[in-house]
Amino acid sequence: LTASGATEPVPADPDDPAIWVHPTDSARSLVLGTDKVAASGGLHVFGLDGVRRQVIGPLDRPNNVDVEYGMIGPGGVFDIAVVTERLRHRLRVFRIPADGGALLDLAPEGLPVLTDATGEAAEPMGIALYRRAGDGAVFAIVAPKLGGATNYLRQYRLEFEAGTLRAREVRRFGHFSQRGPEPGEPGEIEAVVVDDELGYVYYADERFGLRKWHADPDHAEAGRELAVFGLDHYLGDREGLALYRRPDGSGFLVSSDQVVGGTRLMLYPREGAHGMPHDHPLIAAVPTVADETDGLDVAGRPLPGFAGGLLVMMNSSARNFLLFPWDAVASRLRASRP
Repeated sequence: LTASGATEPVPADPDDPAIWVHPTDSARSLVLGTDKVAASGGLHVFGLDGVRRQVIGPLDRPNNVDVEYGMIGPGGVFDIAVVTERLRHRLRVFRIPADGGALLDLAPEGLPVLTDATGEAAEPMGIALYRRAGDGAVFAIVAPKLGGATNYLRQYRLEFEAGTLRAREVRRFGHFSQRGPEPGEPGEIEAVVVDDELGYVYYADERFGLRKWHADPDHAEAGRELAVFGLDHYLGDREGLALYRRPDGSGFLVSSDQVVGGTRLMLYPREGAHGMPHDHPLIAAVPTVADETDGLDVAGRPLPGFAGGLLVMMNSSARNFLLFPWDAVASRLRASRP
């Protein structure tokens, strides 16, 4: 799978992208990506042409970024981007203007997270945002650099109190195999994605498999793991996670198999197998030209130059993010099926 475009490179070390789709003028949509170097890192904002529009920094090793729509706050409803600032042990939250202009800092001092942990267990790395359909509440699910066999993930409700944005912890959850690259090494969880519409959160136990839980911390079965899949067929680590969503609830969970010189896309049915919503068999493994991909993101809506949707993948060697038309992925899927 070859890219049809690319962003300008970041200065040091790209990690994770997120796509923001403009509600009425898709040409104003944005690609956000992190440069995860310590002390002088940043969040880079690109247009769909790959040209850099804004750099937010310096940030102290920003790892991952995610976007959520419909945050309720002072002045009404707006969209946000949230970044984990790993070495400052906090989240950075930015408002995305409705016109797609420069992002605005909603909490210049950051939102502290993992405050009772020490060492690498206090360093936020992965993040996914969740907007609960019932009441519009917005949550951040955070994965630290280091965690235990249970309750690896923390979930925070993002809400304004007297005009000030706060992050209030509401849940700890998530099993972890503790498998690392070598015997005795602890391994990690970084990639997290939430399906707002169906109410599920998925995360990558990098050396073991993909795990699925309810996203709502108040769900009656919030403490039960729903599925473990993606246990085999990987050549490298299970890195980025994204969702290709269709309005009817179908689509694909997309996982990056981190391979030097040719990361593969591992695709699973979003809706599960027929009559079994928590059964997610591998549909296809699609090789790409992206090098040693960490993060990726997918937008299923038509965008200029990407009529069937957009796939963005971190590309290590060129220090940038590659842009792929989802139609090319769909073509490979059709070819792989009998």
